Amino acid sequence: MDYILFCKRFFEATGVPVTLQYQGRAIYTSLGEQLGYEPEEVRPQYPQERNPEFSSISSDLEYGHVHVEGTDYHLYIGPLFTVPLNDALIQAYFSEFSIAPEYREPLTELLYALPISSHHQSIRYLAFLHLCLNQKEMEVEDLYREERGSRLDRNRRQMDLQIHAKEDEVQHNSYQFEQQLYRYIAQGDTDRLRAFLDHTREFPPEGKMAFTPLRREKNNFISLVSKVALLSAVPAGVDVEKAYQLVDLYAQECERLQTLREVRQLQYVMLMDFCKRCGEARLPEGISLDIRKACDFIDRHTNALLSVADVARAVGFSESYLMHRFRQETGSSVGAFITAAKLEEAKNLLRFSERSLAEISAYLGYSSQSYFQKIFKQHFGLTPGQFRRKETADE
Repeated sequence: MDYILFCKRFFEATGVPVTLQYQGRAIYTSLGEQLGYEPEEVRPQYPQERNPEFSSISSDLEYGHVHVEGTDYHLYIGPLFTVPLNDALIQAYFSEFSIAPEYREPLTELLYALPISSHHQSIRYLAFLHLCLNQKEMEVEDLYREERGSRLDRNRRQMDLQIHAKEDEVQHNSYQFEQQLYRYIAQGDTDRLRAFLDHTREFPPEGKMAFTPLRREKNNFISLVSKVALLSAVPAGVDVEKAYQLVDLYAQECERLQTLREVRQLQYVMLMDFCKRCGEARLPEGISLDIRKACDFIDRHTNALLSVADVARAVGFSESYLMHRFRQETGSSVGAFITAAKLEEAKNLLRFSERSLAEISAYLGYSSQSYFQKIFKQHFGLTPGQFRRKETADE
């Protein structure tokens, strides 16, 4: 088979970037072909213990890998963005990969043109490629099996699960089942959730919400993903807007499915996906959800002239109560946190944009460029110009 031609046709059909590696060297990359640079993309590390497999930079940015068995060819798909693209994701991508500065602007345009690929859809791409290249069928659940655990380890985890359930007086009815499910997801404990789902196998029956089995299964799925977002993800610290985006994306994907089996596979993927995101977004010890909301509001408005009153209004507190709670939980004042958030944004702008110091200063709401430079140097020991030159020299 002409594997390079295969990769090109796959990219043309799906819009999903592909990189082909032969004997440890990249010989083709879709993005490289589009931009005219050599295929030398740095990819995430894979455990190389199963085929196919995933590697995640974050829950929002994934790569997949298929080894063409019996050959030295390895095919990688990605980047796969699971939520709508934004500047923060672009910056995370540039931070992770060695992309030369001259390619960043055209590459940004290409990345925004890529299709959003839910985690479940990405799994289906891998299953399709595995079937085409290795003539082997892959079950969705196979990607979540514990490849390192021995039978003894699995039995130990299963026993731990049973003991935990008894201590919590968990009964096998729908309400108790859901409470246990939401708890594991909110804790971000993917191992325990996996064991719980593998042991349970079937979800307790829901009420009759439709007249056909497929419609009923889809309705149950949409109900479940909404409750997982509201009862597990948001309380665990997942950004509210992102949680709602994921609900919409999963609901839309569910509506496109045609069989009960596909809906149940998507359900498994969705639960594991939310659990992983909760683990990444767990609130730091001692930080309440209210103060986390205040921090998130500040992070989303670094380009505004923020005051303590603005933050207090956003979370529904009085200024004095917010200042007291904020310092009590974070050890920092609200004003100091606003300054730190703006300066972190300044570092990203200096690294990843061509904006002048005056433009960055004005964007972040500083009264003058000289004041911005003074505050920046106080925090980082370098002027903004020195920081930019150092970052450029290190690339």
